[in-house]
Amino acid sequence: MSQYKVYSGLDLPNVAKKVLEKWEANKVFEKSISTREGKQPFVFYEGPPSANGLPGIHHVMARAIKDIFCRYKTLKGFQVKRKAGWDTHGLPVELSVEKKLGITKEDIGKKISIDDYNKECRETVMQYTDIWNDLTQKMGYWVDMENPYITYENKYMESVWWLLGQLYQKGLMYKGYTIQPYSPAAGTGLSSHELNQPGCYKDVKDTSSVAQFKVKPNQQFTEKLSVLASLLEEGREVFFLAWTTTPWTLPSNTALAVGSKISYTLVGTINQYTNKPAFVIIAADLYEKHFGEGVLISCDDEERIHNDLNPDIDSVWEDLNLIIEKNLFKGRKKPYGIQIRDFKGSNLVGIQYEQLLPYALPYENVDQAFRVIAGDFVTTEDGTGIVHIAPTFGADDARVAKEAGVPAMLVLNENGVPVPLVDLQGKFRPEMGEFAGMYVKNEYYNEGEAPEKSVDVLISIKLKEENKAFKVEKYEHNYPHCWRTDKPVLYYPLDSWFIKSTAAKDRMIALNKTINWKPESTGTGRFGNWLENLNDWNLSRSRYWGIPIPIWRTEAGDEEICISSVEQLKSELEKSMVAGFMKNSPLADFVVGDMSKANYNKFDLHKNYVDELILVSPTGKPMKRETDLIDVWFDSGSMPTAQLHYPFENKDLIEKEHLGVADFIAEGVDQTRGWFFTLHAISTMVFDSIAFKNVISNGLVLDKNGQKMSKRLGNAVDPFETLTKYGADATRWYMITNAQPWDNLKFDVEGIAEVQRKFFGTLYNTYSFFALYANLDKFTYAEDEVTIAKRPEIDRWIISKLNSLIISVDGFYADYEPTKAGRAIQEFVNDELSNWYVRLCRRRFWKGDYSEDKIAAYQTLYKCLEVIAQLSSAIAPFYMDQLYSDLIAVSGKGNKTSVHLSDFPIAQESAIDADLEERMAIAQRVSSMVLSLRKKESIKVRQPLQKIMVPILDEKFKRQLAAVENLILSETNVKEMEYLTDTVDVLVKNIKPNFKTLGPKYGQLMKQIAVVVNQFNQEDIALLESKGLRELTIEEQNVILELADVEISTQDIPGWLVQSEGGITVALDITLTKDLKAEGIAREFVNRIQNLRKESGLEVNDKIHLKILQHSEINEAINKNKNYICTETLARQLDLVNELKQNEGITVELENDITTIISIEKIN
Repeated sequence: MSQYKVYSGLDLPNVAKKVLEKWEANKVFEKSISTREGKQPFVFYEGPPSANGLPGIHHVMARAIKDIFCRYKTLKGFQVKRKAGWDTHGLPVELSVEKKLGITKEDIGKKISIDDYNKECRETVMQYTDIWNDLTQKMGYWVDMENPYITYENKYMESVWWLLGQLYQKGLMYKGYTIQPYSPAAGTGLSSHELNQPGCYKDVKDTSSVAQFKVKPNQQFTEKLSVLASLLEEGREVFFLAWTTTPWTLPSNTALAVGSKISYTLVGTINQYTNKPAFVIIAADLYEKHFGEGVLISCDDEERIHNDLNPDIDSVWEDLNLIIEKNLFKGRKKPYGIQIRDFKGSNLVGIQYEQLLPYALPYENVDQAFRVIAGDFVTTEDGTGIVHIAPTFGADDARVAKEAGVPAMLVLNENGVPVPLVDLQGKFRPEMGEFAGMYVKNEYYNEGEAPEKSVDVLISIKLKEENKAFKVEKYEHNYPHCWRTDKPVLYYPLDSWFIKSTAAKDRMIALNKTINWKPESTGTGRFGNWLENLNDWNLSRSRYWGIPIPIWRTEAGDEEICISSVEQLKSELEKSMVAGFMKNSPLADFVVGDMSKANYNKFDLHKNYVDELILVSPTGKPMKRETDLIDVWFDSGSMPTAQLHYPFENKDLIEKEHLGVADFIAEGVDQTRGWFFTLHAISTMVFDSIAFKNVISNGLVLDKNGQKMSKRLGNAVDPFETLTKYGADATRWYMITNAQPWDNLKFDVEGIAEVQRKFFGTLYNTYSFFALYANLDKFTYAEDEVTIAKRPEIDRWIISKLNSLIISVDGFYADYEPTKAGRAIQEFVNDELSNWYVRLCRRRFWKGDYSEDKIAAYQTLYKCLEVIAQLSSAIAPFYMDQLYSDLIAVSGKGNKTSVHLSDFPIAQESAIDADLEERMAIAQRVSSMVLSLRKKESIKVRQPLQKIMVPILDEKFKRQLAAVENLILSETNVKEMEYLTDTVDVLVKNIKPNFKTLGPKYGQLMKQIAVVVNQFNQEDIALLESKGLRELTIEEQNVILELADVEISTQDIPGWLVQSEGGITVALDITLTKDLKAEGIAREFVNRIQNLRKESGLEVNDKIHLKILQHSEINEAINKNKNYICTETLARQLDLVNELKQNEGITVELENDITTIISIEKIN
């Protein structure tokens, strides 16, 4: 006869190893799909990782979340195919190759050919594939790693080209010369969603400068500016003040922008660096920010105060010189400033100024440069209210300059091409004199090579020396950095291809509202707000390893073609050969319609090959491919169709079975504006559909102190070490139940150890208990099912709770709430099954004959263990498979291969008894409160007490309490329970408001509610406890006060301990009589004897003869409770003896330093 397996201890890593071997031997993953053939599909997308980097502990979290719902849906009868994928293009790969080869982007095509470079990328990108596969297996993540989609394969790339072709045909692609985010360290432009990855914007301290732009003399001024004309005619200098946090852009300044409706003021002041008097123009609202309040001049007996507008210019000039002469400006935090005249910004438009740093001039329309223009974005929130305009390095700058006809600072390079003063590496060009060849950001230098003074600092020093700086200081601000190099980005003029995503903005917003986001706040907030402020998608990347933009153009750009398939490219190449532009076609051997891998391996669609292809335009001109690659995020966002090589293959899967829309996806929060966005954008623009129905946006995995993990900080956790030490089950369970997936998880291995001990240890012990006695009684579940009606109340209760749990857990999984599911299971196992049911039913298993009651107990516990294994298997796939399989191996009542091939349990709603669950909850709560009071007074549970008093809330509570009275008394070791119907004269209760719940509900009204609550009398408190809520009117507002909104405590009364919790109050009589003490001693003896039985190796059903050495403090207690002691310890005979030598027994110590000797002899 089969027996339940018994283990020597819980070893989760070994369990995982053994179960994994079983899965592989029995092809369990494959069967989980094949056995569901014909069933409704559940579509899951795997967000492709890049295998050129090693996995971290956060990947265990991310993959566990994905695995849970795929396993759950399989149990629910769905067919869940999950195809793995590899993201093989883009910056992560290229930068790692460049680091490995010791080159930069500029070396490609020089020190290494593009062909060799791309070969290196192809090899490097898959270098850690085996390690990723190993992690995938060891953590129990089921995904098809044998047939992954790979983004560098020709079939995938062809599908991407087809999607681009669809966008092109819809008129959603265009080429534009615009200012874009550009990463000199990566050597490419960036899209706005890349710039908005988490952590890209960093707080940095940069050198900022308020520069002085000198107004040109000899120009025409209107009547309203006559004061400026007078000053300039007298040879005095007037400056516009403009603030910048990027002094390196000042050499590229070609305009100053003012707000037409903003008021500006002319101020007489003294330059703090050169001590020269000057007249400066600044926004009137910012005057006090930059200057002191008024000026007091004392000279001999004369005093002059200038703090009124329109003072005499000559007297101001005299005052400024007097201040300089007497050094009155020294030691001031703000410079002196005398307001002279106010102007509207519109009056200042058109004024010309001298070039600040004359290193170069715009190559065209230079006569239109260096003048004041109007800017609609100018504010007085900070700075000076005047904006320095460098059109080559700012999108707003470029726009307003273009509108005003102001040229950008572009110079002609050696090829006669207009370029900015900063090259694509982030260095100043030769035109920049002493700054030529310097990086504009110190972060761009190799480690240890950066100069002590950055370009910003050097330029600021130069401005100070030349009387062109009004104020220079360090300024902390938020600045964008590249998501891959972690270096600052520049805004740079680039010729790029764009997707007109703004044209589909409203549709994207509408479709987003149909998606179930977990958490919802990400969908409406981070993602929703992103869509509301959507920009066109910069598709171009000036790199080498990626999917090429499939557009060929004539040199003039007047004719172009977008290639959407290999078949189309083959056809166009044949035309080109006829036109004489191509001698032969690399696609000559490609067979149209043959979808075999061999056919698609005859060519390569990467840059180093397709750049050699010249096509012919309709008018017979040669067309060359646009040199850029596409944004790698477009690669991954194309995967719903590209992984199936749609539309060239699998059309029915997309068009009829709708596999192009995922039921579920999950990735980290950093993908909100990455993969999630590109999936949504492409699907909306091409198919007018969502790409996914449900999405979990995972939070970060931090260290135990809440710090981001990194090798540099030395706080990164090795996932393989963690899985080897604690096992995948405990690791997954900890990560899922410790915090909701979308919250940041503070990862602590001690937490895994606790889960190992508390949850898995408890479940293991429960199974071990069952197996021990089931094997003794040869229980195999062969008997007929004992009906629910015939089972005792404790069985009916746990079965009711079990079926309620099935409904709850099913609902949590269905709502993508794995944390709630795991916690509900954990609570059931620890609190309901082990700590209550098994503990209360122990006697039923080890005492008595093999009766119907014992069979019912076995069937009940078996069913609980079986269902728990099924409910938990999605989170802890290894141990739960072992647990389930160990049960089924004996009973034969389930799937004999694996829990993962079984069906999700169906709740028997007829077995759910809500009133019984409520009664038992009362028993548990009252027992817990009494035991807590015992602990408070250090009274052991084995010491009986006389009485509990419980105030009665209502008739239902009285009935339910009465039904579990005996259970409570047994649990707490108390003799009797008294029901109090009137507590006013017995118990005194205190009440205070719970601000944690009142605050979020009622805000500022909380204080007035607190005043009312603090005035409650005993009757008010009793009424609130009995009803559960109280209606109040506070400041003409209706307030519903609930029990959770207050904290109620009860004062102790002499000889009693009192506790209140959740509306229930208990009072415990702690007076110990002589009889109670005697019974307590007897119970202590039972405990010691049972321990001695275990230590002596006796079987659970062995009978014994007991001898106890007499002691005056224990004799009476033993004689009074002799039958009880014998029954509990299976002693057929108990003798109190006058003499017992040390070697004839075991010395035991009771309370109060009482020691005696106990002898145990087995009776045959």
